[in-house]
Amino acid sequence: MSTLQIGLAIAGGVVLAGVVAHSTWTSRKNKPRQAQPQPQDPVDSNTAATTAPANDRAQEPSFDAPAANTYPSPVYERASDTHASAFTEPTLDPVSDMARTMMQEATLHALRVPDEAELARTAKVQANTASLASPAAQQNRPNLEPMIDKVMDGGAAPAMLQPEKRPNLDGLIDLIAAIDIDHPVSGEAAMAALPATRRVGSKLFSVEGLNAETGVWEVPCSGQRYSTFQTGVQLANRTGALNEIEFSEFVLKTQAFADGINGAPEFPDMLEVVARARELDGFASAHDAQLSFTLKAVKAAWSPGYVQQNAARLGFVPGVIPGRMVVPAATAGLPPILGLVFDTQAAMSEDPAQSAIREITLSLDVPQVDRAEEPFARMIQTALELAREMDGAVTDDNGQPLSEPAVGAIARDLMALYNTLDARDLSAGSPQARRLFS
Repeated sequence: MSTLQIGLAIAGGVVLAGVVAHSTWTSRKNKPRQAQPQPQDPVDSNTAATTAPANDRAQEPSFDAPAANTYPSPVYERASDTHASAFTEPTLDPVSDMARTMMQEATLHALRVPDEAELARTAKVQANTASLASPAAQQNRPNLEPMIDKVMDGGAAPAMLQPEKRPNLDGLIDLIAAIDIDHPVSGEAAMAALPATRRVGSKLFSVEGLNAETGVWEVPCSGQRYSTFQTGVQLANRTGALNEIEFSEFVLKTQAFADGINGAPEFPDMLEVVARARELDGFASAHDAQLSFTLKAVKAAWSPGYVQQNAARLGFVPGVIPGRMVVPAATAGLPPILGLVFDTQAAMSEDPAQSAIREITLSLDVPQVDRAEEPFARMIQTALELAREMDGAVTDDNGQPLSEPAVGAIARDLMALYNTLDARDLSAGSPQARRLFS
């Protein structure tokens, strides 16, 4: 074989190794970040030879796994054994052996865990396509940790008495019709007369009876007797105010229930009720607030398991809808404190590990959460912690980077909103507020 042929063979091997290395490196770089596997129990030395390595076992993403490196556990040693047997088997052609050796080294280089220097170079290359990843944006990213302690300074609910326990129906937000009866009615008879549906249009319809023994208004139940009844329907919710058609439907349902228990209902004037409903709806519309922050991936995209694992470390649990997680309230049955949403299609993908998520949304439904929970401060802290762990950038719902002045402005607006709701006896997180802003 001539020197020219040997040189061409070597050059061809180098080019082939470079192509393989670049392809592998590109594939690894663009792969969404994966959740860390659960740590395995130590393997006894007597059974180590017959037990598969931890990295070879299929594992579900663990919500309880401790914080670790962003990248999957390295497979360098196992890969080196595999590729060594595939590429370094000696042959009679020294040129082929040389090319295989170079390809082996290039492949191992691509499979290694990137170090900090390489990650920094990758971020610099991506600066032209991701504005949030530019060096200027990274340098100017605000440090909001000091704001967390003072974001609601003086805004946590002052020492106030807990709201008294009220019946389900409340004249503040409900239209109530009293039903007079000649003699007490059993709970079984009242339950038999209840309408099939508990809705009037888009509003909640309720029936309550005054317990003859305890003197407490309650939903009719068997084994009890009731001296009088009342029905009610919400004057407004997030779908709008009670209108004339819904008022008429309320009258029909109430009359049918009254006929079933031999009672006589008394209804207020329709025009007055509709006017009051519109006034309440106007107040609710002007004082409704649902905040959201967006966390965008700066470098590599995220897989659903990676998002779920990092969110679970901060108290999130899976929601009823794929792609939604929530921080549950301390009391069962209350609305969640915070919500987190990402692409539903990615969450339902047949291969979630290959689904790329570029952004997630944190949300807070202000009227639904008690101000004593300090939900806004927790929202900021959660956003910053997720950004730090997942290498992301936090923006508001307009796409602007979150800044200290913006946080302060939102905090002041929330303080004014909380105080206004308190003055109207519709404190955030109260049963009345949760029903009105639903």
